[in-house]
Formats: sequence, C-alpha cells, structure tokens
Amino acid sequence: MLTADLIKPRLRIRGNSLTVEMVDSHNVYWLKTAADLITLLGAQVGQTQATWENAVERYEGERVDYITVRGLAKVLADAATFTPLATAFDPVELREQLFARGPAFATRDLFHSRTRTEILRSTAAKLKLSPKALETALFADRPAEYLLTDIGSVWTPDGLLARYNLELSRGVLYWSSKMHLSVHDNYKDLWRYLKLFKLMFEARPIADGGGYSLDLDGPISPFVASTTRYGRQFAAFLPALLLCERWQMTADVRPPMSASDLIYQMDDSTTLRSHFKRSGLFDSQLESDFAAEFEAKFGGQRGKWQLTREDEVLLLGDTVMIPDFALTHKSDGRRVLIELVGFWHPDYLRRKVEKVRAANRRDLLLVVYEGVNLTAEKLHDIPNEVVYFKNKPVLKDIMAAVEKIAELPN
Repeated sequence: MLTADLIKPRLRIRGNSLTVEMVDSHNVYWLKTAADLITLLGAQVGQTQATWENAVERYEGERVDYITVRGLAKVLADAATFTPLATAFDPVELREQLFARGPAFATRDLFHSRTRTEILRSTAAKLKLSPKALETALFADRPAEYLLTDIGSVWTPDGLLARYNLELSRGVLYWSSKMHLSVHDNYKDLWRYLKLFKLMFEARPIADGGGYSLDLDGPISPFVASTTRYGRQFAAFLPALLLCERWQMTADVRPPMSASDLIYQMDDSTTLRSHFKRSGLFDSQLESDFAAEFEAKFGGQRGKWQLTREDEVLLLGDTVMIPDFALTHKSDGRRVLIELVGFWHPDYLRRKVEKVRAANRRDLLLVVYEGVNLTAEKLHDIPNEVVYFKNKPVLKDIMAAVEKIAELPN
C-alpha cells in the first residue's frame, strides 16, 4: 500500500470534494517510466532491498516528478518478494557479541586500540565463520538486507500505471470515517470480500431498481478500535467494488491536509481496474450439474419455472447468506430459493445451519446430501423444506418440494 507521503501530493481539493489526480496510462512519457522501472526491478533479482532502493534513487536523478516515480517503485516492491537470508547464527545474538566488545574504529591510534576489522576477524574465528559471512549475517534480519527473490506479477507498463492509480485511490480510504455504497448487480464477490476483510457494515435492499445499499464504518470512525489494521483492510477492499457492474460509492474522508471531512465519490464509470479475481459461475461440480440438468429438462419454454444463480442476498445482521439458486415462476413471479448442502466439513455445516436458522425463510429449500450427517433431527427447529439425496439431487423431488413451498402463504 502506498504511504501517505506518496498519496498526498496527488490529491486535489475543490470545495468539499476530494479527487485523485491519476496518471494517464496511455501517456508515452509515463509508459516509458513504467517500463524503465520494471526493467530496473528485474535486474535486481538476487540483490538486497537496499540495493533496489538505491537503484530507484539513482534513476530519479533530478526529476521533479520523483513522487510518482517512487510511488510506481513502491507498487512494484509491494508485489515482489524480498526473502531474509538464512544464517547459521541469530543476527541479534551476533550483534550482542560484537557490541559487547566495545567501540570499534576504522583505524588504530593511541586512543583507539581495536579496529572494526580486527573485532570482526576475531569474532568470526571464534564462531568458525569467515569475516565476510559474519558481516553478511550481522544484519540479515533487517528488511534492507533481504534479497529480491521474485518480482511477483508479470508487469506491463500500462498494467503498472493502472495499478498505481488503483493504489492511489484505495489509499484515500485509509482516512475515511464512513462509506455509503449502492450496488445493483453482479455483487456476489462484494459480500465475499466484505467478509474476508472483516469490515463493519449495515445493508438493506434497494426498493426501486434492485440491488443493495450498504453503510460501512471507516477506519477513523469512532466505532473502530484498531485503526491501523482496520484501515489497511478497508483500503484493500476497493478492488472488490470494481468487480460489480453497476455501483456508486460516497465516502467521508479527512486526509492530513484537511481540517474537515471531504466527500470522495466514485462509480462504475471509473477507469480503475481491479486485480481481484471474480468467482467462477459455480462453486462446485454439484451446483454445475444441477443447473445443467435443470436446463436440459425445464429450460427455455419447456417449464414454468426460471432458474437463476445467486440473485438474492439474505441480510443477517453482520453477515449474509446467498442461496445457490432461485426459481421464479414465469407467470405469477412466485419465488423459491434453493441451497445445496453437499460439503461435509463440520464447521461449514454449523455455519450453514446457523445462517438458515437466522434467515427463517419458509421459501428457502434445502437440498442436502445424506453423507453430511445433517439429519432431520438436527434441522427440526427450522421452517424450511428439506430434500435429501444419496448420489445426486433428484430433480423430480426438488420440483415437487418447490411446488409445495410456492403454495404456502407468505
């Protein structure tokens, strides 16, 4: 993540609005700069982090746009792997032994009887190391001495510029007190990343137009205790929002140069690109097979029910449940939600049952694999219909349960 000194010079304030001055990812000058830095990083493989930082400093030279150069270099370094050296002795213990021998000097004179070279040589002999090996190990635990072992992403110049713009934009959120989101479609991954980053939110359905409205507590909210850790998670969340197709974001932010809250806005017209991966259409072969069989037997004009994938979110306080499928009656719009339960892990089953119980939805049909040991006795206190299957879900039984649920009063 970019540090504040690399973000603040790119911020622009007009009235009570805050914007980020992003780099033109098609600009020839910046494309060349990005290409130079990518090449420079590749040449440092096997060298220390300090060597890389010195190389960037030399590249900057007398450029007046060094803030952007450093920002691009920081993006590269954050994606790279710098590995600590393996040493035969703990660097902390080595330093203790050497420093216990008192001050050392480059040359010997009347008042300075021991030189640094002599102390290193005698200590190395005692430990059965060469002086060079001792000096290498002495500060091996410091990040500056870590070796670049992997540059991480396969970078392209325009890709690096795009990622830099994203890092600038997400860095602003580190100073946010609250955020409001409206998401209208393709929002499955949004909920997954909200849970992954452990963000605090309240959500409600949007009555007109569909989708959901969310209010998130930002890192400088009075309700947040661990500001630094939560701030990193909050800022890291932004690429997940970019995975949605129709969305709007408004955040209250107070960067260091402002004495009052500013409004930071963004929507789906942004040119920012997410590096997060979308989930696959199906989470399991069980779901894929079920959808394929339904399409073969009831798809198109053959049936009166239309199957859709994860199109409704059940809001359960500080978490959500997204049923695997929904069946909507083509004539009257009645709906039945379907959740396939085929994963056997005990923790998964416990969380699943807790969510089903919290949802308390009579229109939610559970399709349960017999082998998961989720017997009728364990589900006795939930209002849902349950269909068990031995090898694969029996579509005839499922559709019979769907018809039964659809006839129930709301």
